[in-house]
Amino acid sequence: MSRYVRSRYNVNKTVNFRSLSDDEREQIFYAALEVLERTGVKIFDDESRKYLEEAGCWIEDKVVKIPISLSEWAVDSAPSKILLYDRDGNRKLNINTNNTYYGPGPTNTYHKDPDTGERRRPILEDTERVAKVVDALPNIDFAMDLGTPTGVTDNIADVYAFKTMVENTTKPVVHWGFDIDQYQDIIDIASAVRGSLEELQKKPFMFLYSEPTSPLLHSREAIGKVVFAAKNKIPIVYTPCVMSGATTPATMAGTIVQGISESIAGIVVSQLVRKGTPIIMGGVYGIMDMKTTIFSYGSPEFQLLQAGVAEVAHYMGVPIFGTGGCTDSHTLDGQAAAESAMSILTAALAGANMVHDVGYTASGQVGSLDQLVMGDEIIGMVRRIMRGIEVNDEHLAVDVIDDVGPGGHFLGEEHTLKHFKEETWFPDLINRMRYDGWKTKAGGTSMGERVKEKVHKIVDTHEVKQLPDDVKAKIEEIMEKAEEREANKDKSKKNK
Repeated sequence: MSRYVRSRYNVNKTVNFRSLSDDEREQIFYAALEVLERTGVKIFDDESRKYLEEAGCWIEDKVVKIPISLSEWAVDSAPSKILLYDRDGNRKLNINTNNTYYGPGPTNTYHKDPDTGERRRPILEDTERVAKVVDALPNIDFAMDLGTPTGVTDNIADVYAFKTMVENTTKPVVHWGFDIDQYQDIIDIASAVRGSLEELQKKPFMFLYSEPTSPLLHSREAIGKVVFAAKNKIPIVYTPCVMSGATTPATMAGTIVQGISESIAGIVVSQLVRKGTPIIMGGVYGIMDMKTTIFSYGSPEFQLLQAGVAEVAHYMGVPIFGTGGCTDSHTLDGQAAAESAMSILTAALAGANMVHDVGYTASGQVGSLDQLVMGDEIIGMVRRIMRGIEVNDEHLAVDVIDDVGPGGHFLGEEHTLKHFKEETWFPDLINRMRYDGWKTKAGGTSMGERVKEKVHKIVDTHEVKQLPDDVKAKIEEIMEKAEEREANKDKSKKNK
């Protein structure tokens, strides 16, 4: 066909890449369904097994084998689009195959002190600072805690973390919980903010979060949370953390197959409890580095796996929870920047919908505000790349080129004034100054120094919209009841 013939010629414009063909995505999907029917998954929750047995699954010694037809039905029943609102009820995130959003991650064992740089156990003040920084950063779309706080009642540290995030950011929150009691506390707090459970269901500003255990195990707590979320009409993220060569096969395709089968088991349960329950699949897919035995957050295989699972999720029509903005580095250095940038860009190019773990360092062990702020800058750059190049008469600018002519310049053109701001991404932290300007105006600072300065500026000066006093009072009542419940549990244990 001549390059000049345009009749009946369609172009699908996209910046996204594909690492898997349509046939390969289909192969992986049906291989995952075969694993569920042939090998099965071990489910430790009695109620979940009851739903599965009534739906025609085969069960022996808690191993549930799920017919392919049932898995197909569940995947088709799960929504392909989920709306998530902010704390004030404004539509915030349109979670479908076309949009990518970024946020921190949960439950880090350690936190990097923003003042001293010390690696230490997280405290509630860290959760407050994380939420505040999330609230201020323009390219961070949702909040997670970057570390389970210590210094509070252990069994409800998750509830304290949720309460603190809700109080310190208006952005949507994705949050985990130890067990069903804590999930109920979290929903009660969210309902108090929204006004009622029904209003929360209509305009959710939070996702619950749960993980199965690889290979192919679904604990009572993990899958029970899926049942709980479905009964309460609350969205849930159900994502495995798989390690190629350790908890999954050493091959990329085999790892994706097993991880997706674990996600689909959660999807099946959620749809059996309530058809149409909003659920997001995905997770953290990485390798065990056989030299160090770490779960690597910075390897090229990590990027490939994250892209692969996203592409299969798109084939399935289920929103995908991706991973990016993280590093194996222990400090804010070139490695941290490179690995963070690669994973943020890969997630966007692969079309992951909600990308968590921005701010993870030390292979996920340490949460870092520095890494989070640097990630925000990288996300801004990546989002400009993902906007692509607009091609129409106005942007082709042939008339402008003709007006300026050979040897002229475009600085004084109205066309330049009209378009340069929308066409150009301007960094906040990345240096583009000439040498003299960098030395005098910017003080010759490094990227790391500018990141740290921004962290402190946000923590010291950013003001978060406060919750009404009556809502705060209701939340305090919920926390008091949770404390009383846990104290009674401790008494009961001692009496036994």
